[in-house]
Amino acid sequence: MPITKQAIKKMRSDRRRTDRNANTRESVRSAVKLVRKSPNAKNLAKAFMMLDKATNRHVIHKNTSARLKTRLSKLAKFV
Repeated sequence: MPITKQAIKKMRSDRRRTDRNANTRESVRSAVKLVRKSPNAKNLAKAFMMLDKATNRHVIHKNTSARLKTRLSKLAKFV
């Protein structure tokens, strides 16, 4: 357990950030799964929006986002 006052505050903020990042990751995963299940323009746009938000918030790496976008675009193109 943290001892100093500063470490206690840091632990509190880290816990909040961890929860927020987990929620963002979960929303990205669900959006990607939805596109893979039923690929259409509406679902694709929502997934792109979620991926961009997660990238801008530094939850996922920009290359990960780009790779997922490319794969989802190809999937939607063939269906």
